Order: sequence, then structure tokens, then C-alpha cells
Amino acid sequence: MLEYPDWNHSHRIADRMAALFLKRLTLQTKKTESGCVRSCFGKYMAQQTALAQLPLLASTPRVCCVVYAQAFSTAKDPHSERTKKKKKKEKTDFGSIGRKIHDRVIHVVDEQGNDLGNMHRANVIQLLDERGLRLVPRNTSTEPPKYQLMTGLQIHQERLQLREMEKAKRTTCQTLTKELTFSSSIGQHDLCTKSKQIQQWLEKKYKVQITVKEGRNKEEPANKMEEIFDQLLQMMPGIATFLSRPQPTKGGKALMCVLRCLTQKEEKAYRETQMSQNEDTLNKEHGKDRDSDTLHQ
Repeated sequence: MLEYPDWNHSHRIADRMAALFLKRLTLQTKKTESGCVRSCFGKYMAQQTALAQLPLLASTPRVCCVVYAQAFSTAKDPHSERTKKKKKKEKTDFGSIGRKIHDRVIHVVDEQGNDLGNMHRANVIQLLDERGLRLVPRNTSTEPPKYQLMTGLQIHQERLQLREMEKAKRTTCQTLTKELTFSSSIGQHDLCTKSKQIQQWLEKKYKVQITVKEGRNKEEPANKMEEIFDQLLQMMPGIATFLSRPQPTKGGKALMCVLRCLTQKEEKAYRETQMSQNEDTLNKEHGKDRDSDTLHQ
């Protein structure tokens, strides 16, 4: 009889040899850390170890979602800094745009303020070259946007005016208030000293808040505190006026008011009234002298 080979036995031997080969290969990759072999079998090894560490009753895996995150860096983004500076410059800077006219049709006003109507940008550029002028934006939010032709001197003068206006806004915002408190039983000499101090503050464009407290002398008249405010204004003619009239405070035991310096218009009106009063007094004196001369005759 012919003897046939045991096929099951041969398959088992082949499986054992393959398993032994894979075991040796994995040990070799751990020792040498070869890049090529590690890239091929590293994923397989990680999966096997992860599956071995999983519990028997694993929960249902969650669906992963991709989250896009911006990279963190302590260095400043130069592009964002440039855009911020550009926006700030556009708000504050005033000047010519050169020959870069983005709109096809614009509304033009000449250097003397005359309205030239809507013009094509090619005609505007030709007009700039012919007159030697510059184009300045006036109102870019309208349709079509409004521009004006200006000379270099006009642009310089308008820049100076804008700077002066900004300085004036800063000074008005930075106006401070000085406070002064004293008793109604103050002496005349001390009151004169206080008025000089108030005048110095007003000349520096300060507001002065004055509080006059009720004196200890019970024989003082009820309107003593109001009289003190009137005396202070009389000591500073043509300089100060009330920003807020005297009002009771501290339960009626004191009066408080705020003084401010006169504006240029108020100063002019005060001078005119003073001149008219002086003329009236002089006319009256001359009239009395004439009457006396006629009586003597």
C-alpha cells in the first residue's frame, strides 16, 4: 500500500514556522529600531497591544470629529500688526491718494470749492497732470465717492488745522476741577488770598468748586454764605462766572458752587458794557458841569 503524507501535520508545522519567524522579526525590530521594518510592522504591533489592553465588555466607540485649532505662538503676527497700523493711519492721516483711483467714476470738487460733477478717473488723472494738483478723498461712503483737487499748500494747511482741533479736544477732555473749602467766618484778608488762588486756577483753564461752610458765630446773617460768593465774583471782574449757582449741601449747613473762566465772547461783551458805562458816567459828569456853569452865569 502507498502511504500518503499527513497534510494536517504539515500545515501545523508551517504555521509554527511562520509564527516563529514573526516573533523573531518583532524582536529584531525592537532591538535595531529599523525605520523601514518599524514603519511596516509598528501599526500592527500597536493594534495588537491596544486590543490586548481593552476590557472584554468595551463600550461603543464614539465617532471622532476633527477640530481645527490655530497654532499657538508667543511671537506677534506681523501681518496683523501691519493691518492695524494701516487702519489707524487711514483714520488719522489726511493726504493725497496719488493716481490710484479705484472707482471708475468719482464726484470731483476743484481747489477753489467749485463742483465739477461726476468725472471718469482717466479725465481726473489728466486734469491732475495739467494743473499740477493732488486728489484728496472727502467722502468715500457716497455713490459716487467725493474727492477734491487740492494744492500741496492747501493739504499742509488742513493738516495743521486738524492737529489744532485734536489738541483742543484733548485739552477740553483733560479739564480738571480744583476744590476749595472754607468757613463763612473768614476774614477779609484771607478772602482776598483765596480769590487770588482761584484766579490763578481759572487762568490755567481749571474749574473751581467752592464750598462755604456755616460759621460758628450764630449772629451772622442767614445770607452770609451767598454774600461771600458775590464778593468773590466782584474781586475777579471779567474773569469768572458761575458754572453752577450756589446750592445747599451737607444738610443745608454749607453752600457749594462751581466757577469757570469767561469765554472770549463773554469777555468781549463785558468790555463793551464797561465801555458804555464809562461813557455814560462821563456824559453825566459833563452834563453836571454845564448845568453848574449856567447857574453861575
